[in-house]
Amino acid sequence: MSPASHTPESPLANAPTPGSQASGGEAMHVLVPWAACLSPACEAALPELDKLDQMGRLPHVRALLNSLTASTRYNGDEYALLVPHEILWAQAHGWSFPPDVAAPTVATAAWLARQSGLPGHAWGLITPCHWAMGHDSLTMLPPQDLQLSQADSHALFEAARPWFESEGWQLHWVSPLQWLAHHPSLADLPTASLDRVVGRNPDVWLPSDPRVRLVRRLQAEVQMLWYQHPVNAQREDQGLLSVNSFWLSGCGAWPDASNEPASATRLYVEEGLRTALMRMDIPAWLAAWESLDAGVLALAHQAMLQGCDVRFSLCGERHAVTLTAPAPVGTWQTLVQRFRRPPSTRLSALLQSL
Repeated sequence: MSPASHTPESPLANAPTPGSQASGGEAMHVLVPWAACLSPACEAALPELDKLDQMGRLPHVRALLNSLTASTRYNGDEYALLVPHEILWAQAHGWSFPPDVAAPTVATAAWLARQSGLPGHAWGLITPCHWAMGHDSLTMLPPQDLQLSQADSHALFEAARPWFESEGWQLHWVSPLQWLAHHPSLADLPTASLDRVVGRNPDVWLPSDPRVRLVRRLQAEVQMLWYQHPVNAQREDQGLLSVNSFWLSGCGAWPDASNEPASATRLYVEEGLRTALMRMDIPAWLAAWESLDAGVLALAHQAMLQGCDVRFSLCGERHAVTLTAPAPVGTWQTLVQRFRRPPSTRLSALLQSL
């Protein structure tokens, strides 16, 4: 049997991996999903994050906060279908959102299809998952908790494919947790981000759009199909979670003019905080901040000291803020600023605003 997948279920995680040194003159944009969330556990942990900062264990976070200023802010809400970092990610790739669109979509599936060399226009991302049944509700568990192997994923994929093809959909297997669906109806189908649904009742996050009825029916048929599938019987014998449903997200058509980031800026998407908060593992979230500081933020700090353009975006459950270098000032203003240094920004205060 193939080893369990370590491929992130979020297609945004396929951003470039930072090297050990910054390229000369390279502009950087560090995008941090789930820097904070609205859970009481996360809010209670913010003082612990300040303690790490005060102990000098987040030196590069502190250096960036002291040197960069808030330049742009994205304001959303926790009930939107998309999470803020998806909006910022799309904008970094040249995507624009018309102000009159009530439920914007970000075609992350179409982007992943292009990265995989697949032709076609409209795509959706299918993520196999486990819906845990409670007394009166469902909860979607983090897909990574499935520890889904390539062999198991392929077997379930092949079992479900005829049901999708009977509706005219084409399926393509990319990785154990990433299956792509191609059909014209997916060009503007509103679907909730996977990040909105993990840890919550998936039924609540299925939009009322009439076109979603087919998705609901496919979910019900696949759930019945997989219920007695040999793969799930074997997984249960091994003490693993059954794969009992799927989630469709990232639907849309990728604009022809938006293949690469909108500028020469290199985009880094860091997933460590997201992974921890999807499991509501606060100790892991605090540890992920230290890893973030020692990794790409050290690279960003180095680039900033070399005079490179550095952008640092912190994204929460509702809002996001992007920090950039302040505009150049004259010699006199520079001297004044040296003696009138503004008070340091508390990391917790910034994250509470998200």
